[in-house]
Amino acid sequence: MIEEIKKNTAEIITEEELKEILNKKEKKAYIGFEPSGKIHLGHYLQIKKMMDLEKAGFDIIILLADLHAYLNQKGTLEEIQEIGEYNKKVFNAMGLKANYIYGSEFQLDKDYTLNVYKLALKTTLKRARRSMELIAREDENPKVAEVIYPIMQVNDIYYLDVDVAVGGLEQRKIHMLARELLPKKVVYIHNPVLTGLDGKGKMSSSKGNYIAVDDSPEVIREKIKKAYCPIGVVEGNPILEISKYFLKYPLTIKRPEKFGGDIEVKSYDELETLFKEKKLHPMDLKNTVAEELIKILEPIRERL
Repeated sequence: MIEEIKKNTAEIITEEELKEILNKKEKKAYIGFEPSGKIHLGHYLQIKKMMDLEKAGFDIIILLADLHAYLNQKGTLEEIQEIGEYNKKVFNAMGLKANYIYGSEFQLDKDYTLNVYKLALKTTLKRARRSMELIAREDENPKVAEVIYPIMQVNDIYYLDVDVAVGGLEQRKIHMLARELLPKKVVYIHNPVLTGLDGKGKMSSSKGNYIAVDDSPEVIREKIKKAYCPIGVVEGNPILEISKYFLKYPLTIKRPEKFGGDIEVKSYDELETLFKEKKLHPMDLKNTVAEELIKILEPIRERL
């Protein structure tokens, strides 16, 4: 079971502690999402990991972090909660069984607020700002909200009393802060951050460099066709990342006979090697990835 949980993760802090938790009869895992914009492949990678934990016997909590989104300037609370309801529908359509909690349901309580103040006394300003470097919206004049955000996230982990917290690698500094400040040793599972289709930074709905899980086949084909995928380049190649984290192997790469015909690929490593050695053209890879993604996402679109 632990091998399934480890699959496609960037790191687990710590694996030994996770093994101990797996033996518990009752165990909880959570991930928080700021309700903002479309649900894309970056979110889906996280949800797939929550589904692995669900299979391992964890009760799953999805925190719809409306107040965090508000602090991160993602809109009014009304707009954010409307998107949160859409998020719930999409996650359910993915097949996840979870308990959904809005941050505002508990983050305004007296005890919660008092604990934020206690944690603030233990956290330096420099540490709080550093922990937000990969999360905060770009702003020439950063708001005080930037340093409240990570302290609230640490407090969420304490308040929800979880055994495992999941997030992308951009969450690592906040999670390490929580590991230092909180009495309970929570396990942190970090997933890779998907590169945007333009090859510039992470996949994000605000940057428009994403594939939404409810995109139509036509839109998926068009987005993949335009995506960054230089011949022979592996590092920061979003098409190869999609191939690694979403496609199933063995895989057939369909090509016209005049270009050598179809290729049977047994694993992602083999696919990467072929591409790196320039034995696989970007357009042939893109065409295959687009059609495979369409098949993978079709059940989600149908349920929605």
